[in-house]
Amino acid sequence: MIVESRLLDRFLRYVRIGTAADPTSTAYPSSSGQWELGRLLAKELVECGAEEVHQDNHGLVWATLPSTAGPDLPTVALIAHLDTSAEAPGSHVNPQVVEAYNGGKISLENGTVIDPADSPTLAGLVGKTLITTDGTTLLGADDKAGVAIIMELAQHLIERPHLPHGPVKILFTCDEEIGRGTDKIDLDKLGATAAYTLDGGGAGMIDVETFSADAMRVRFIGHNIHPAIAKGRMVNSLRGAAAFVEALPKRDTTPETTSDRLGFIHVHDIHGGVGQCDVDLILRSFEAAELDTFADLITATAKQVVAESPGLQVEFQRRRQYRNLAEGLRKLPAVVDLAILAFERLGRPYQTAIVRGGTDGSQLTEKGLPTPNLSSGQHNIHSVQEFACLEEMTAAAEHMIELLGLWSDQRS
Repeated sequence: MIVESRLLDRFLRYVRIGTAADPTSTAYPSSSGQWELGRLLAKELVECGAEEVHQDNHGLVWATLPSTAGPDLPTVALIAHLDTSAEAPGSHVNPQVVEAYNGGKISLENGTVIDPADSPTLAGLVGKTLITTDGTTLLGADDKAGVAIIMELAQHLIERPHLPHGPVKILFTCDEEIGRGTDKIDLDKLGATAAYTLDGGGAGMIDVETFSADAMRVRFIGHNIHPAIAKGRMVNSLRGAAAFVEALPKRDTTPETTSDRLGFIHVHDIHGGVGQCDVDLILRSFEAAELDTFADLITATAKQVVAESPGLQVEFQRRRQYRNLAEGLRKLPAVVDLAILAFERLGRPYQTAIVRGGTDGSQLTEKGLPTPNLSSGQHNIHSVQEFACLEEMTAAAEHMIELLGLWSDQRS
């Protein structure tokens, strides 16, 4: 059995280290806390007996659990990310443990409330142990829940060499939250046949499809001059940017108006001044071809604004981010089939799911390493109402034990 108290202690220890990714930084990793957490994990992996443990010069943490089931077995990688989102405060996290959750509202220390009306997953967690914050920060269960699960799983397997598994590679990545999570991963060094990210919500979920994703920057270029002499001479790029955003379609093409399989265009940042103003957008769709349609719409809308604004100019940048996980997973059906079989053998409910987002697995799969995403007990991520469920984290570790055992029946 997974030592639940030890798993909880790990998780509390990890979330107290602030590891928010910094999208403005050019360093890798983008924040010093990721180095700090990585050093701690490497130390703990050495202490529990893992092999080939090291933190590389990019901050990634690597380790190996040798096969207990003989040679010539597929290598499976388990992956989680060290960083947390910058969308809510992430320093000085003060975790709170709610034992035997009673089904009502959860009042945090600063007056923030986690309300079942706004957090419907709470209805299924009555009687469970939940971990929240004091309401001033996010928790960081995304993805320190995954980190803690993998760490506890590693120690559990090392302490029980009778449990069958092939070679297991452990990898903790950096800067996933700002789209750089796979930038420094050497797949040859990893040497895995299949991988799993533990970065999903709740329990029993196997994420088998993600958005395809691009980013765009629309740069409006005007002309700045002192307002006192601006008549007939100033061209205000801020007005161009505002007109552009206002002209974009708002119905069924934005995050707040779409769900399920509908894609969207999301204006997520505007910065600049009179002379130059950048509008940053993300494009998301389950169909990669629709990204071209969205990009064409953005381009046409911006050009129309420029045509109506004498002296205003516009430039475009488009960057590929990742592609739908589903395409790559079809190349190795066992990576999902065995995850399903593990749930069935445990007698637990499961669901294959689509993700209105992406994971490190999206990019790893595109690069040739099939990597679905599994549940890790996280809820309300990227917010001060974030919480985790200890029993769901334990269940995720138990599922991995069964899953690795199934992989040990395969031959490379």
